Amino acid sequence: MQDFVFSEPSALLAGCVAVVLVGLSKGGLGGALALLGVPIMALTIPPVQAAGILLPILLVMDAISLWAWRGQYHAPTLKRMLPGAVVGIGVGWLTAALVSDAMVRLIVGVVALAFAARWLFSSQASRAEPRTGSVARASVWATLAGYTSFVAHAGGPPFQVYTMPLRLDPRVYTGTSVIFFAVVNAIKLVPYAALGQFDAANLMAAASLVPIAIISTLVGAWVVRRMRAEIFYPLMYGMVVLVGLRLCWDGLTTLL
Repeated sequence: MQDFVFSEPSALLAGCVAVVLVGLSKGGLGGALALLGVPIMALTIPPVQAAGILLPILLVMDAISLWAWRGQYHAPTLKRMLPGAVVGIGVGWLTAALVSDAMVRLIVGVVALAFAARWLFSSQASRAEPRTGSVARASVWATLAGYTSFVAHAGGPPFQVYTMPLRLDPRVYTGTSVIFFAVVNAIKLVPYAALGQFDAANLMAAASLVPIAIISTLVGAWVVRRMRAEIFYPLMYGMVVLVGLRLCWDGLTTLL
């Protein structure tokens, strides 16, 4: 019988901290916290194993988030983006061996920082003006989100580049992102299972962290429900900056 992954206190602590941060993010508090999940767990266990443990937990968080944000979504955005996401996941599965994880992270990080800088240096009036939806833009950014989610667990920034300028109500924005990434994560199950990510040891470790995942996801949803748009969107752009910096750092340090 295999040893329990979190038999060492340091490994258990890292796993708990990672799941709390990812859960708060899944509840609606932005993507930067979720980005820290695998790196924190990788302090004590191999990164590939950390990713394998987190994916089942993400599916549980998705289920909780879908319940917490039920009825809150923007249907036109989902209709425009989900087909592109499926295409992106397929492209990622077929070409994962051709493009390094580090290069993908660096590219997405640069895009995220450029997007945040554009918002920062724009006028107050243009920030508040909602952008109309576009099938072409949605398809491009959704395909990139599906691709980067598969190969580098970094689908948040491309999704935000398209959706945040729409200026949806914070609850509607969060519910839309929850549905989008729940579908993306569910589709990723097939290729991840084919890669052997779901062995007994990883599944047992994931199950031990599920209660923490549920509580932290609900806490994140509780906070966002009480947040005004004028607070929510600056916070989200701040999260995009943190995500971009983290992705650029990971990509550059690996490449160099």
